[in-house]
Amino acid sequence: MSDQPERWTQATVHPDMWADPADDPRHTEGTGPDGELATLRDFLVNYRVTLRMKCEGLDPEQLARRSAAPSTMSLLGLVRHLAEVERDWRNWLTEADPLPKLYGVRDGDFDGAVADPAVVDASYADLEREQAETDAALAAFTDLGERVGKDRVAIRELLVHRIEEYARHCGHADLLRERIDGRVGQ
Repeated sequence: MSDQPERWTQATVHPDMWADPADDPRHTEGTGPDGELATLRDFLVNYRVTLRMKCEGLDPEQLARRSAAPSTMSLLGLVRHLAEVERDWRNWLTEADPLPKLYGVRDGDFDGAVADPAVVDASYADLEREQAETDAALAAFTDLGERVGKDRVAIRELLVHRIEEYARHCGHADLLRERIDGRVGQ
């Protein structure tokens, strides 16, 4: 007997995919968006959806399950971490005092990811709120070369960094999900 889950997918057309193309909510078919800003936003939206897909159908215990000691990484921790960094990115846009940490202390995002339905619900609400607030703050900037904040970061750099952050953590989510129930795919 093994405690390792057997690999599986819900896709039927392409067995190495997460979902059949007709069931995939991400924009992956046809012509991509026009323009640099629209392209960057499209990639960000698709990675956000991918993270949600990797968490779908799991109970609080599975979402909070850590990868392997000594790591504190879990799918729920990733949701909370991305809420925290969305908030932090807004700090880059201004020269004002930084917003306080969402989960209080360093590593509070992962350490507080516990198997409690209320924590799960609050974590998703935090992520949605922080994403919306950061999106709204960035919508004020249409020149991707504009430099903002104390560090004079370019808006383009901030958008690309957001995409990179989600992409990297979606890779973590792939491995975490496979370890939980064996589900694999794009």
